[in-house]
Amino acid sequence: MMVNLKNPVTNQFKQCKAGFSWTVFFFGFFPALFRGDWKWLLIILGIDLVTGFWSFGLVSGVANIVFAFIYNKLYINDLLSAGYIPADESSKNTLLAKGFTVRE
Repeated sequence: MMVNLKNPVTNQFKQCKAGFSWTVFFFGFFPALFRGDWKWLLIILGIDLVTGFWSFGLVSGVANIVFAFIYNKLYINDLLSAGYIPADESSKNTLLAKGFTVRE
């Protein structure tokens, strides 16, 4: 499910998927890079480098599968913390159904 978020101060819109992240599953840290999500880019890349070095990439692959399940939720929570709000009623209902705390 896609949600539309809007920053009321800058009027910037972001469209995000709520749920499993296939892009993180297949491409690891690159979705965070393309979204400009520097915090999670460094965290995912650091975990990939540290775990991939001593396990020949096996634990790094498992870590990417775990991040595929949680990354979109982390990204949306960061946007909501930064002041973004749902842009429409459908997005608000989707976020509430997925367990996000939404402010008006």
